Amino acid sequence: MTIDIDKFIGILEKEVQNYQVPVVDLIAVQTKDPFKVLVATILSARTKDEVTAEASGRLFAKAGSPEELAELDEASLQKIIYPVGFYKNKAKYLAALPGKLAADFGSKVPDSMESLLSLPGVGRKTANLVLAQAFGIPAICVDTHVHRIMNIWGYFDTKTPEQTEMALRDKLPDKYWISVNSLLVAFGQGTCRPVAPHCDRCVLADDCPRIGVTPRKLKQKNVNGDVLRLVSWNVNGLRAVYKKGFMESLQEMAPDVLALQEIKAMVEQLPDALQKLKGYHSYFYSAERKGYSGVATYSKEKAQSVIRGIGDARFDEEGRVLTLEFPTYYFINCYFPNSKHDLSRLDFKHDFNVMLQNFAEDLAKTKSVVVCGDYNVAHKEIDLANPKQNRKNAGFTPEECAWMDSFTDAGWVDSFRSINKEPEQYSWWSYRSRARDRNIGWRIDYFCVDQNSRKKIVDAEIYQHIYGSDHCPVVLDFIK
Repeated sequence: MTIDIDKFIGILEKEVQNYQVPVVDLIAVQTKDPFKVLVATILSARTKDEVTAEASGRLFAKAGSPEELAELDEASLQKIIYPVGFYKNKAKYLAALPGKLAADFGSKVPDSMESLLSLPGVGRKTANLVLAQAFGIPAICVDTHVHRIMNIWGYFDTKTPEQTEMALRDKLPDKYWISVNSLLVAFGQGTCRPVAPHCDRCVLADDCPRIGVTPRKLKQKNVNGDVLRLVSWNVNGLRAVYKKGFMESLQEMAPDVLALQEIKAMVEQLPDALQKLKGYHSYFYSAERKGYSGVATYSKEKAQSVIRGIGDARFDEEGRVLTLEFPTYYFINCYFPNSKHDLSRLDFKHDFNVMLQNFAEDLAKTKSVVVCGDYNVAHKEIDLANPKQNRKNAGFTPEECAWMDSFTDAGWVDSFRSINKEPEQYSWWSYRSRARDRNIGWRIDYFCVDQNSRKKIVDAEIYQHIYGSDHCPVVLDFIK
């Protein structure tokens, strides 16, 4: 199948007008300053646009020119641009940039590919973007979105962004060279996402070959009743994730019930938009200690009753369990204790596990029970990237895995593994050593249901494409 590239790009030019503008494009429109475009592009690599925008704003407030940038040392730059991806390397590049510009280019950003590539931290993607956005010079910037979407369309078959750039230079009409990157980045972020693309609402759906694509699964209707979309996410600080696109992620996930763990806030510390989330009833159970633990549950349906805690002050003062009762099921939102690196809390965690299981089993005597949250344990070897190296480490000790065995042996169903037996399905990654980029992770977030409710499981997923925390959301589609 050969696509009509003029038709596809023409449709997208209209489609993305209301999409969020990629941050580098926005900066280029606002300033036309090649220095700011260059710096923002360096910051944007492997970083979400909202993080890049905030970091760029902080940096430009202190250093809007090469001369001002030269006054900041590497340590100061690290603090200013954190938490952009690879901020330490980027701070090193930025610290070296003024000297290189002064020595070779009269403190001006050069306007040729060869010269740009001589600058610290600048590769072909960055150079092309600066040429196009800062100087209006026809150049094809190919990031992962452009590479991925062009191959989905079957415009050609290439293995790397570099190959895609060269192929586009040969095939793509010149008039699209400057605009193609911003068009496909916006489209790739908004509709044609790397994971679970929204093919169901894509304006190109009738013509797109969809090569290598697995579209997102929509919430279904079932003859036996409505299917609820339940989402659980350890946000590692609700106030922090709110600043990293939480509301946009919420809109994408569209949960009927959303369980959050490790909110690290008292209710009064949260923005009004989170205290009373629009379209949801809001329930909180914060830890007594500020900035620690805590859970929150948002539900479109009002709960019949709310149970905070499990009846033991050791655990309840840490705000670990919040239970909502609905007409046909109980929804238990849990943040299981971490046994800690030195395993000093292993016994504490075991006591919690046993008490939580007894609590859930009592509720299951009357109606369906869903137990979701951060369990802080990888159950089987398939559930973490390096099982042999971690056998005696927190989250994969024999004791923790043995309890998970007893929990599932008692009839509790791990919804995800009841459907998906594939390896490399993780929900948490260390912030160290680019673990998430390399998918060196653990699956420690679960939806488990009582044995009698196994048939109510419709689907289960892990939304690895959603960022904002060191965990990603996990999802259960469940018959009401």
